Amino acid sequence: MNTSITREAALRIGLAAMELKVTPRELTLALAEKLDLPLTENKLAACSVEILRAAMDGEGGICVAEKEDLKQAVRLLWGEGITASELPRLDPYQEGDMPGSIRLACASNSGEMLDGHFGSCERFLVYQVSPEEMRLVDIRSTLVAEDAEDKNVARTEIIKDCQVLYVQSIGGPAAAKVIRANIHPVKIPQSGLARESVLRLQSSLRTPPPWLARVMGIEPPSLERFSHFEEEEEA
Repeated sequence: MNTSITREAALRIGLAAMELKVTPRELTLALAEKLDLPLTENKLAACSVEILRAAMDGEGGICVAEKEDLKQAVRLLWGEGITASELPRLDPYQEGDMPGSIRLACASNSGEMLDGHFGSCERFLVYQVSPEEMRLVDIRSTLVAEDAEDKNVARTEIIKDCQVLYVQSIGGPAAAKVIRANIHPVKIPQSGLARESVLRLQSSLRTPPPWLARVMGIEPPSLERFSHFEEEEEA
């Protein structure tokens, strides 16, 4: 079953869920019973107050909302009043554009903030980072992982092409699964603009610490001065 969802649809569902005081997962599951997966912008645009009420009061019902709340939620599902400023714009990028770069995922719940926990964040902001530049190349909703038997594995799968993960927190079992996927998790407890953390990573790329050198697939600078001894021994 195709459960993929675009970032625009995920944003609409997230804002409507806030209006109804439920979680995005609860609203997604309720809507899926009436609109079928995947939940596209076109399907959300066809939603009505009656459909939304029936979804929320069905077998998997989550609450009985006030009519005015339902109306506002439907408007949000339609995309009314939602501006592009809610989520950051992606930077143009094609594979191979930035030689020597690495890919970083940041757990996020709002805008371009690094403010999410691995197991509960709404999305991952994905950056391509080189010593010369950084680009926001993708925004990936975590809604697709909510029905998975192992949510930690499913969330890891979303960012499987990344080498580094920035989160506010991550549990031990989840961290183990992330590491097993060759992704290096880094805890940044204080929430803030994702780009500020990405800038700090970028400044380390020219003279990376050992852990980052391993991620980049290069020899740690601290060991370079010993490399000629190895060459002499081999000779």
